[in-house]
Parts: sequence; structure tokens; C-alpha cells
Amino acid sequence: MSDSRPLHLVIISGMSGAGKTVAIQSLEDQGFFCVDNLPPVLIPKFVELMTQSGGKTNRSALVVDLRGREFFESLSDSLAMLDKIENLRYHILFLDANDESLVRRYKETRRRHPLSAEGSPFDGIMQERKLLDEIKGKANLIIDTSQLKPVQLKEKIIENFADLDQKGHLSVHVMSFGFKYGLPIDADLVFDVRFLANPHYVDSLRPLTGKDQSVYDYVMKWEETKEFVEKLEDFITYLVPKYQTEGKSQLVIAIGCTGGKHRSVALAEYIGNTLKQGWNVTINHRDIKKDR
Repeated sequence: MSDSRPLHLVIISGMSGAGKTVAIQSLEDQGFFCVDNLPPVLIPKFVELMTQSGGKTNRSALVVDLRGREFFESLSDSLAMLDKIENLRYHILFLDANDESLVRRYKETRRRHPLSAEGSPFDGIMQERKLLDEIKGKANLIIDTSQLKPVQLKEKIIENFADLDQKGHLSVHVMSFGFKYGLPIDADLVFDVRFLANPHYVDSLRPLTGKDQSVYDYVMKWEETKEFVEKLEDFITYLVPKYQTEGKSQLVIAIGCTGGKHRSVALAEYIGNTLKQGWNVTINHRDIKKDR
């Protein structure tokens, strides 16, 4: 008797040093059949073997990266072929990290970047970003590992892929950040709230954060904030179902102010808790502990 469950294929790609080994090991621990460094031209053949397994290999994961760069140009053709397979659901996971983190990891491990054997790691990183731009644009899920420990990355992988057969499958992550510390590279939507009244200039509120009730109330009391929140909430609740229909497994909504401590935190808390009424939502504050 044939297995009618859909086949799930996770294609892992991303920057060298961003955590692909941790990702595939995490999926292997969850019972996925995993293959590292499969040339993209062989992906359709691999899916054919999945189909013929009679349900024994209905969850698989592949790492596709620049180690197989002589075949990398065939990736778009292979993905187009996968789109035609009715019972297959494939998910592209792209792991990224900021340049500073990647350079630091290369120096710590004393490894050479695959695209810069004789030069600096930074030169290789710049080349790699350009080469991987297309597959990053196709990704269902982008994870920024710049500030993640391996165990935290593993938790994110499990959160997003452990129960594929039971999920619809969209997780919404609402985060606050400070513009002076840089944009979050894994954000799908970025909103700038630096135009709102700033608690930093109120002496009693400056040491606190947007998670403190007094700061939250200060940010939310203004008519300008109320009008903005109403429009933002309407916009986001319209977009989230569209992203799910498009097949994304994670939506990252980033709300930024100058330091990531007051206004963005308050707004992220409000939007995140509002979305929890209908979606699987997590809230985090990237820069809330900086400058303290």
C-alpha cells in the first residue's frame, strides 16, 4: 500500500561558516534522511528515489552550497523541475550571518574561505554573497546566525521543521532592534518608529525599557502612535496570510528605533501580542540589553 503523505525536502544553503553543518545535524537528529554537498543537478534524481521509497524516506534534507559550484548554475533548473512534482513540498533554508561574525569564525577555526584560498576571508565572503543572492531570494526561511550559539540554531531548526506534516506552516517572529547596531539581515518586513516620541529624553524613563509598563504607556499614549499602530496592524494582518499562501515557513517582522531599547520594544510587544491571537508568534528584542 502506497503512502499518501507528502514528501518533504529541506534544501539547506547559505554562507560558509553560517551553520549549515549544525542545521543538517539537527535535522538528522529529527529523523530526516540527510545528504551533505549534493550537486544541484542531482536533486531531481534524489527526489525520484524519495518517491520510490514507498514512504520510507518522506522527509529528507540536502546541503547545497558553493563546494559544488561547478554544478551550482543548474540549481534554478532543478528547482523548476521540483515545482512540477505534485506530492512534493520543498523548503529552502538559507543561513546567513553578518560579515564581522563570519570573519571572526574563520579566524577562530583557522580555516580558509573556499572562494579565497590565498586572500582574506572577507574577499571570499563578498564573492560568496553575490553568488548566493539568487537562492537567498528563493528561500522560504532565512536565519541570521550572527548572535546564535549552535544550540540556539538547533532549537530554531527543530521549531520550524520537526512537525512539517502537522503544520500549515508559518511562524511569525516579531523583533525590535536599534538602527545604530545595524539592520537585521533576516528581516522580511522592517518598520522604522524613530518618528515617535522618545522616552530616552524623559529622565525617569531613560534607564528603563519598552517592556516596563511606564515606558510602554508613554510610547502608546500619543495620538500619532495610536494612528500608526492602527495602520500597521491592518497592514500586517493583511500580509501574513499572503506570506503563508506563498509558502514561507517563517516571517520576520523587525521594528526599529535608534537604540532598540524603548519605542521599538514597546511596538514589538504590542504587534507580537496582537498577532498571537491567530498565529504562532515569538517576540524578541535584539538590542534591549545594549547601552545598559
